[in-house]
Amino acid sequence: MNDIKAIAFDCFGTLIDWEAGILDALAALFERHRVSEPPPAADLLRLYAELESKAQSGDYRPYREVLEDVAAGFAQRIGFPLPAMDRGILADSIRHWPAFPDTGPALRRLKAKYKVAVISNIDDDLFEPARTKLGLATVGGLDELIPAQQVQSYTPGRAHFDEALKRLKLEADQVLVAACSLHHDIAPANALGIPTCHIDRNQLGASGHADDLLVNGPTMTVRSLAELADALGC
Repeated sequence: MNDIKAIAFDCFGTLIDWEAGILDALAALFERHRVSEPPPAADLLRLYAELESKAQSGDYRPYREVLEDVAAGFAQRIGFPLPAMDRGILADSIRHWPAFPDTGPALRRLKAKYKVAVISNIDDDLFEPARTKLGLATVGGLDELIPAQQVQSYTPGRAHFDEALKRLKLEADQVLVAACSLHHDIAPANALGIPTCHIDRNQLGASGHADDLLVNGPTMTVRSLAELADALGC
């Protein structure tokens, strides 16, 4: 860790509470369409992951289109018609997704010692509302942002990580990838020789994320961004 000069964070799930945001958006959708007994939250999140992965397979498409397919998939699985006006409900809800309470304070601590970048499976415009929630405006903002739209690819592909190293002008062992998803971020970063930190907010451990892409575990595991800042002496 003494060689680390930058930290590349996943955003949604690591810095921004995507689970809360998605569940709130789905609750509004179900209420609008009078779904009286929606599936439990854990089942909804698993279905979201399944539908998102399917929509991201094949040629690259903007994330807004991916989320439109996800919304349509929920309607089909749960059994209600989805009018065109509701297809964008998930994408439109992103601007309301909250940051985790420790995001701003921890990022400011880390920014005092490291470059801070974000890698994310999102469109440029969909990310912008989240930027102000990261709490970095007073310390110069992000050093780099690599959204899917700019690399025309989704993780766990390697394009985000290659581009992060290129823009940061650093070697693989000088960048720490910090993320909650073993599948999307930790596994591909490991494969490229990039040190990794699993932000295990739900304290599930590796057993909580069955993943055939993960050959080796993360370099380190913490339960919050505050714990990461403490571990790195910030």
